Amino acid sequence: MSTRDLVVTKWGARFGGRYLPCSIGRSGFTENKQEGDGATPVTPMRILSGFYRPDRISPPPLPFEMKPIGPRDIWSDDITDPLYNHLRKLPEPEYSHEKLRRSDPLYDLVLVTDYNYPNATAGAGSAIFVHIWRKRRYPTEGCIAFERQNLLWILEHWTERSRIAIRP
Repeated sequence: MSTRDLVVTKWGARFGGRYLPCSIGRSGFTENKQEGDGATPVTPMRILSGFYRPDRISPPPLPFEMKPIGPRDIWSDDITDPLYNHLRKLPEPEYSHEKLRRSDPLYDLVLVTDYNYPNATAGAGSAIFVHIWRKRRYPTEGCIAFERQNLLWILEHWTERSRIAIRP
C-alpha cells in the first residue's frame, strides 16, 4: 500500500496522505458479491475509464479515457443480457439497466472499475463505480462515492499506478 492507493474502509478513505469521507454499499462489504445485494466487493480494483456530464463538469487530465455521457447511455445490470455489466445505448436493449445521464448529480462524474469488467460473470455484480455521493455517508448500491470536490481532488492526484484497496 502506498499513498497513491485509495484505501476504503467503512469509516472513510485515505488517499495522498488525506482522510476523505466516503459512502459504500448499503449492505457494507462482501467477499461474495451478487447482483443486487447492495454490497461493495472486497477486492483490489483499478479505475479503467470514466464518463462525465459535459454540461455540468470538466474532468481533470487523467491517465485513463473519459467520455461524455450522452442521453442514450446506459449500463446493463441484467444477468440475462449478453452485454451484462457493459455500456449500452437506448432504446436498443429491453434488459434491466442503469441510466448514466441522471437528473441528480451522482453520475456527473462516474468512474468504471475493473470489478467484474470487462470480462463479466453474470450475477457477480455490475456497475461497481466510483462516483459523486448523494449526501454525506448516504449508502450506495455497492459503489464507492465521494463529495464532488473530494472526488475531483482524488482524480487530480491519481496516477497510472494508483488502485483502490478495500479494507473491511
